[in-house]
Amino acid sequence: MGVVYHGNYFTWFEVGRVDFCRQLGFEYKQMELQDDSFIVVADAHCRYKQPARFDDVLVIRTNVLMSHRRSVKFGYEVVNPQTKEVIATGETTHVFCDRLGRPKSLPEKYRKYFPSTERHHAAEPAAPSQS
Repeated sequence: MGVVYHGNYFTWFEVGRVDFCRQLGFEYKQMELQDDSFIVVADAHCRYKQPARFDDVLVIRTNVLMSHRRSVKFGYEVVNPQTKEVIATGETTHVFCDRLGRPKSLPEKYRKYFPSTERHHAAEPAAPSQS
């Protein structure tokens, strides 16, 4: 059939989040290593609108929908830039935790990246499709 496996969309959301952080000015990996701060998935949703096909070049648009001291919600759009069609949309809610998985407040230096306003930032990292 040549249709992309549905679970890949969640991987693309993760790639979108990591690239989104990089575009904002920090590396998620350094947030973990230097500040013992992890963005742990608590809830994830994906609405499949059209199938992505093997070898499609797709764009993942990522933005912050909501942010609090201990949690953040990201929104996603998976777009085929050739057709301009939205293939899927999604949201993930995360809790900020330490390396032992205990919830914690987001360190002050990162709060400017996760403001409490809806749809504040958007990024468009590219993601190749996989089947």
